[in-house]
Amino acid sequence: MSTYRVVVTDQVFPTVDIEREMLAEIDAELVVASGGREEVLTVAQDADALLNTYLPIDADFVSSLKRCQVVARYGIGVDNIDLEAAASADIAVTNVPDYSVEEVAAHTLTLLLALLRRLPEGVETVRAGEWNIGRTRPIRRLSEVTVGLVGFGRIAQRLARSLPPLGVRCVVFDPFLSDQARATADEHVSFVDGLEELLSSVDAVSLHCPLTPETRGLIGREQLERMPSHAVLVNTSRGPLVDLDALIFALKSGTLRGAGLDVVDPEPPEDTGRLMVPGMLVTPHMAFYSEEALQESQLKATTQVINTLTGRPLDYRVN
Repeated sequence: MSTYRVVVTDQVFPTVDIEREMLAEIDAELVVASGGREEVLTVAQDADALLNTYLPIDADFVSSLKRCQVVARYGIGVDNIDLEAAASADIAVTNVPDYSVEEVAAHTLTLLLALLRRLPEGVETVRAGEWNIGRTRPIRRLSEVTVGLVGFGRIAQRLARSLPPLGVRCVVFDPFLSDQARATADEHVSFVDGLEELLSSVDAVSLHCPLTPETRGLIGREQLERMPSHAVLVNTSRGPLVDLDALIFALKSGTLRGAGLDVVDPEPPEDTGRLMVPGMLVTPHMAFYSEEALQESQLKATTQVINTLTGRPLDYRVN
């Protein structure tokens, strides 16, 4: 019988060979759960640690865990885990905040450039059997464009470094940013003190916020109406940051020119057809993905489990 029991609550990776090999070194058995919440809980209730991706772990789930010491989430956000309930039960919660920074920044830049250069309209022109630039007008030179970043964490900072070489100006709104972080930011980045000020003064907005009660619905009809009608919105963070109905209305009514989404609310969308509106570019929550990023996530999340079970310090505790 193994010394420890570690349960994967929802398996999304091609294999869990990385986890199994690492955990074997501390005599830990790895069990991959399947089924719905109740089936997973039956398997997980006697676990010493959980590895988690999307499965919600609420207060009732936490209270059913008999000896769990840590819930290690493979991703960055932890909005699917009740952090207070876990802390009250003396269960550490960890994430991997730095595993896909390069990938998400690159994906965000791709969406931004595609919208600013009006690639969706260009592709539709050719599909319609036409060969002219009528549908793509107007396009502005990138050196005349300002991009606004809402939130300035690791991903946004990496994205911001990629904009000046293209001639793009960058404006940031982040009410939680320290004075030191502002002082050490790239010289090409400027800061504003209000979301409304940013929305009304830029050609593109990119969201880089965690999902919290305060940020849910951060971009709704009122905020979209503040943006210039030629502007575009990109969201590669969390779907509920944006009121999807308000966004679709803004695109259809011409209040907003374009939007690039890698995340929506809910996921998966109940009706993908409603996302196929002019000006909307949607990808299936893939910004985080590269083979290297997946392996890094598996390695780092499993390391947090091992550190907890062997009494070592944690790298990424969030509660």
